[in-house]
Amino acid sequence: MADAARVDVAILGGGLAGLTLALQLRQADPGLSVTVLERRSHPAPEAAFKVGESTVEIGAHYFAETLGLREHLDAAQIRKFGFRFFFSDGRRDIDRCTEIGVSQLLPTPSWQIDRGRFENMLGKRAGALGVDFRDGAMVRSVALGEGDGDHRITWTTGSDTHALHARWVVDASGRAAILKRQLGLAEANGHDANAAWWRVDGIIDPNDWSDDPEWRARCTPPDRWRSTNHMCGPGYWFWLIPLASGAHSLGIVCDAGMHPLDGMDTHAKAMDWLRRHQPRVADSLDAAGNALMDFRFLRHFSHGCRQVFGERWALTGEAGLFLDPFYSPGSDFIAIANSYITDLVVRDRAGDAFMQHAKLYEQLYFSFYANTMTLYQDQYPLFGDEQVMPVKVIWDYTFYWALLAPVFFAGRIADIPMYARLRPLFERCSALNAALQPLLREWGERNGPAATAGPGRQLDQYLIDWFRELNRSLCDQLDDAAFDARIAANIERMGELAAEILAQARRSHPGIGDHGLQALLAPSPAGETLLAPAWYGAA
Repeated sequence: MADAARVDVAILGGGLAGLTLALQLRQADPGLSVTVLERRSHPAPEAAFKVGESTVEIGAHYFAETLGLREHLDAAQIRKFGFRFFFSDGRRDIDRCTEIGVSQLLPTPSWQIDRGRFENMLGKRAGALGVDFRDGAMVRSVALGEGDGDHRITWTTGSDTHALHARWVVDASGRAAILKRQLGLAEANGHDANAAWWRVDGIIDPNDWSDDPEWRARCTPPDRWRSTNHMCGPGYWFWLIPLASGAHSLGIVCDAGMHPLDGMDTHAKAMDWLRRHQPRVADSLDAAGNALMDFRFLRHFSHGCRQVFGERWALTGEAGLFLDPFYSPGSDFIAIANSYITDLVVRDRAGDAFMQHAKLYEQLYFSFYANTMTLYQDQYPLFGDEQVMPVKVIWDYTFYWALLAPVFFAGRIADIPMYARLRPLFERCSALNAALQPLLREWGERNGPAATAGPGRQLDQYLIDWFRELNRSLCDQLDDAAFDARIAANIERMGELAAEILAQARRSHPGIGDHGLQALLAPSPAGETLLAPAWYGAA
């Protein structure tokens, strides 16, 4: 083994989290020496066997603007037509089911990502920026340095053993979680859900599921296939995500207690499950004969972590935390973690003390994680409720676009003075959501499993003016005073929406508890409601 080289940052894992971090580090400081050690060989196959193909606003902004990859996204990936939800359990008449989805593109873009194509581009871009990218490299050991001493990483390529000294080491190794396992940082989070997913050759178009020209034309353009389509039922959702390479990603995600994994842990079982729960999708797959490209299942996919930032080491991506694929938050949390890590490395390189910032960033990161987890934990029984789930979708989006997304878009994710200044607003936002989620859960429980909202409704988020503006305004460039005022207005809107939802829940069930929400609400001003009656359906 040759003498060990030395670099500023060693990144364990050259997937999405590791390669984007390498780019961000080199863009922040072109003088940083960065080595990425990736177990798999490159180039990766297109339609690579990875979860995390659908982006939402924070992750999309990170890729497009922070990393400067907009040209690639527009030219080589698929512009997403938003999220789309069908309440279609056991049904073939999809065009008569309740559907939530925009009729036109919202202003702030996001994309469907072919991970193989994207990571191949990232690898080339990293190399062009001077990143030392080693593929086919199996990490064998990490010895963390004591005090100010370097860390030492050993790895093998084939039969050859190599070593590397690094001032910083970042674990981006996904579920291999090299450092998390070594340091005993794994932590259960109480969200018990499973997934089975696969890819097929060819694009699946929901418009083929109907001969109704009016239904087909409700979207402009009529491209439902470009959405992340969710086929929803009690305790589960099924995704359809198109990939630019001409494949389609499919996946079942379910509450472990309501839909046991052993009923879908092979492709044949998963198709049988689909024939029972989403027969129109199964018919489409059976008739088209789309070639199966791969299949995988994962038990208890959601996990926590006791620490993500330490003494010149850090975890990013699934090596640290993972929530749930619903609402596609994976790339968002990569964007946030990578931005914090970049800030810490740059501070250290400048000779500044950084550990106090590391502790603050970790507190913030865990708070974002905990707040987002409330959207999922114990909420899967609601997924088939045509009355409550549309309301939840609007609330959850509003919660996301009101605070965390504007903070990231404004480049303020590491702005400690801003957090101190707006702390009461952050606390109010968190408290509103913490009370609203159990209210929604109780509403669904009171409705019961057989609840229906009557005839299928077409619920178009694009037609909600304030909701569309909340999305558009993410890209506004604001000074401190204007930004603070915007956040205050957003939280005020959240309070108004929460009051309206509570009132509607009480109309359906007068004895429903408020879960502490009433104490957080100001008297509602008289005026137009924020959501049209159709969004609340029938009791």
